[in-house]
Amino acid sequence: APRCGFSGKVVDALKQLQAPVHCVDILQDQDLRAALKEFSNWPTYPQLHVKGELVGGCDIITEMAASGELKGLLEEKLGSDYARAAAPAMAVGAAAKAAEGGAASGDGGEAAESKGQLMSRIMRLLDSAPVMLFMKGSPEAPRCGFSRKVVDALKGNQIDFSTFDILSDEGIRQGLKEHSNWPTYPQLYVKGELVGGCDIILEMATAGELKSSVEEMMYRKPDA
Repeated sequence: APRCGFSGKVVDALKQLQAPVHCVDILQDQDLRAALKEFSNWPTYPQLHVKGELVGGCDIITEMAASGELKGLLEEKLGSDYARAAAPAMAVGAAAKAAEGGAASGDGGEAAESKGQLMSRIMRLLDSAPVMLFMKGSPEAPRCGFSRKVVDALKGNQIDFSTFDILSDEGIRQGLKEHSNWPTYPQLYVKGELVGGCDIILEMATAGELKSSVEEMMYRKPDA
């Protein structure tokens, strides 16, 4: 049983997604409790790690769960392991969503931003800097481990970049995922072209290809 409300919220979010999860009680090991905070550079608990990488704490996990981004992250990182575990829940969830959609149809309300208006905002952001990172938080205070790793990789390669905090704008957060057909954040763009997310950026950095690839994309001549 969770021994704090924050842990309980994260457990509930993962259970709803039928995520295959292993829990460690940090109250049982003070050395581990202290060492993991230092290792992850994250001062509080709970902490969710996927494939050895920090996703974040309670606020980030519950936000990602509410937006559907947590499901996308688990699908991306865990692949078939997640698909097998979540299949029954996804079938039930799809039926429930269809029922909700039927009940909600015809409900009016205040006019929302049109898809065209949202796309115009997305394109303006993509054009606002040669290298643009859509992340959670800011370079000075990243709000998830994946965003922090990409910021560190860009800084380590002396790449100048601008950022946009997707937590500050739900429209951009959802619209950009659809535009890029990329389900998770961070997302790195060069001249409006998607480079990739955390795994791809770190692989390129480790291989020594990140800086040269970014420069090539920046100075590539447009197709005739």
